[in-house]
Amino acid sequence: MIKVLTVEQVRAVEVAADAAGWTYDAMMQAAGRAVARRALDYLGPLADARVTVLVGPGNNGGDGLVAGRIIAEESSALVRFYLLKPRDESDVHYAAVRGAGLFVAEAANDHDLRVLRNMVASADVVIDALFGIGVRLPIQGDAAKVLRGVRQALNEAAPLERDDSRIVTPARVEAASNSHRPYVIAVDCPSGLNADTGELDAQTIPADETVTFIAAKPGLLQFPGAGAVGELHVAAIGVPDDLPELKVDAPLLADALFVRSLLPARSADSNKGTYGKALIVAGSVNYVGAAGLAARAAYRAGAGLVTVGAPQPVVTALCGHLLEPTWLLLPHDLGVLAESAAPLIRAEFARYDALLLGPGWGREAATRDMLLKLLERSSQPHGAPRPIGFAAGRNDEATDTPPADTPFPPLVMDADGLNLLSEVENWWTLLPPNTVITPHPGEMARLAKLETADVQQQRLDIARTKAVEWKVVLLLKGAHTVVAEPDGQIVVLPFKTDALATAGTGDVLAGAITGLLAQGLQPFEAAVAGAYLHGLAGLQAAKNWGSTRPVIAGDVLEALGHTFWLLEGDD
Repeated sequence: MIKVLTVEQVRAVEVAADAAGWTYDAMMQAAGRAVARRALDYLGPLADARVTVLVGPGNNGGDGLVAGRIIAEESSALVRFYLLKPRDESDVHYAAVRGAGLFVAEAANDHDLRVLRNMVASADVVIDALFGIGVRLPIQGDAAKVLRGVRQALNEAAPLERDDSRIVTPARVEAASNSHRPYVIAVDCPSGLNADTGELDAQTIPADETVTFIAAKPGLLQFPGAGAVGELHVAAIGVPDDLPELKVDAPLLADALFVRSLLPARSADSNKGTYGKALIVAGSVNYVGAAGLAARAAYRAGAGLVTVGAPQPVVTALCGHLLEPTWLLLPHDLGVLAESAAPLIRAEFARYDALLLGPGWGREAATRDMLLKLLERSSQPHGAPRPIGFAAGRNDEATDTPPADTPFPPLVMDADGLNLLSEVENWWTLLPPNTVITPHPGEMARLAKLETADVQQQRLDIARTKAVEWKVVLLLKGAHTVVAEPDGQIVVLPFKTDALATAGTGDVLAGAITGLLAQGLQPFEAAVAGAYLHGLAGLQAAKNWGSTRPVIAGDVLEALGHTFWLLEGDD
């Protein structure tokens, strides 16, 4: 797993690596090569490509010099360098650039920034190596002037050749773009971003992708900074992974290989019982679709059997369209779950390997009373009413309500289940340990009695603190979803996409986690794997449409299956 380290922690790793024999120069060479590799991958076979490297005065600028030299050596691209400040002639990387006869301009000789703007606007790739993770904000003086010039040039990119026709048909929409914006690769972090806090300078250069080194940094994952990072790549740059400075407790950034290792094994010699049974109690008359989305997601995540427990109007609306689930009709009050549903749900616990509560419930008092009765630990009478509806394959003895101490299956609490709990004092004491809760920022604010803005500004810290206090696996949704477990460990997801900013995607996520729980994953593992698959499905759905704009929850659900192919494909 990729560590998320502060600037101070990364500096300590660099010092330790140098002391262990992996020198600063070796790290710079490796960092430059990692950046060059990304640029060369982007350029591909592009003929007459132009690359502009913006070089700052520190080690970040040295990384840029190495990257530009490698690009020039390994491609036919025209590589040019723009220096914020003169480099010392004793700088071996600067001397190598000079020795190769590559073009170098200096800000000191470019008073009106005309050279800078031309070099940026005419480039296919701009490598931002001006300021690294140690920058102090705000940026002022000549440096701020150069950053401002870069931003202006990015918006004044060279015009594409096209006719001036005003007729725009679907086949001509692409031609409506009148500029070619350079692709920006940031070295370690976009210049102007505070790598610890995510704070942005007003003149920060936004990147299309960022190649950071050794570890991810908190500010790359925290907005507003995360919005300037683009696609994030983490390069190890050869630092020995057994350094004690890398063994510190720190948040982790999930990657594909780690999530692949979590996925439940599959066997040709198996049946539906092999992969677990999930019970999803979801839906109400006003939110019918939530139950369907969650149930199908649990199946797509690999569960062997999924039962939907819902009010009769929900079952009636869905059962003709969803052919795979079995159904448990539950008592309702005008289409919302009634208190009398609680003993019927509890009677099912022993039959299922995972339980999801909350999607699409609504926030009616009757459903809140049902939830509290379901979670209460006081003794309950035996001989409760027999389940009704499509609850086949049971004998009369099996229909009695079990004792109140019958353990819950591994539990996911989502959506209105959380909203209803937030109305109860010390609500977390009602939940079984290691329950997975999946709040979005607004729900998290209600649960923690905080403002939503505070939750968003301190996502990692709040997730960790509350997971420990509440003894739950806490999945805080949003860009760079955070998953925290009761011992304080945190995993951050790498995804930030507005493709998931649409109603119903949370139901898909909750269903996927429940399906993984049913297959035997531990709650924290199921939450991390489910969130990764969900985020990847959002990206895939947007790719299928060619845009994030039209993506709906059903698209994410349909893409969920493809994410397993992406993760489990041949090496």
